[in-house]
Amino acid sequence: MATQLNIEILRKMLTAVSETIEANVSYLNQLDSATGDGDHGTSIVKAIRAAAKSVSDAPAGQALKEILYNVGWAVMGEDCGSTSSLIGSFFMGMSEAVTSEELDATAAIALFESGLAGVRKQTKAKIGDKTLMDALIPAVDQMSGKSDLKSALESAAVAAAQGAESTRDYVAKFGRARNLGERSVGHIDAGATSIALIFDAFAKSV
Repeated sequence: MATQLNIEILRKMLTAVSETIEANVSYLNQLDSATGDGDHGTSIVKAIRAAAKSVSDAPAGQALKEILYNVGWAVMGEDCGSTSSLIGSFFMGMSEAVTSEELDATAAIALFESGLAGVRKQTKAKIGDKTLMDALIPAVDQMSGKSDLKSALESAAVAAAQGAESTRDYVAKFGRARNLGERSVGHIDAGATSIALIFDAFAKSV
């Protein structure tokens, strides 16, 4: 059971995420077609591919802090609309909390909290607004206080999945979906679903 976060574990996590998102591109596009442009799957897979490639291409001996920053920068460089800035900001935010090359559960959870803080600098969306924050906020919140990285990520995955499902009942407040008003109710948000898939892959990879 993983208790440390290091470069090797990070590489496994992002590889798992890349594989999971690749397998769900059509599903995410389908969800997004109900309330948006129908391209969220295409956008998020580009962002995650860039993240996974950045970690894979990191030279031996590069510091974890720099690797995470470069991952965020690589994602920011993709033309994926708001997905680029939000996901990129998450990884850049994570990099700001790195204190060593081997992080125990407490320090690793601090990375995710810092990542969430980074995203919050990019969006004012909160729980109930039918965005990825409906999954990301509860996921990170549920990690707090856990003594093991795997159990923290497993708790986060459950919370993210529940958060994504809850968006079915919300009226969209951001993006193109907000133009639908009450008609957006009844549809699950694609962005929140992609976050749920990401945390599920994180949990299964460590």
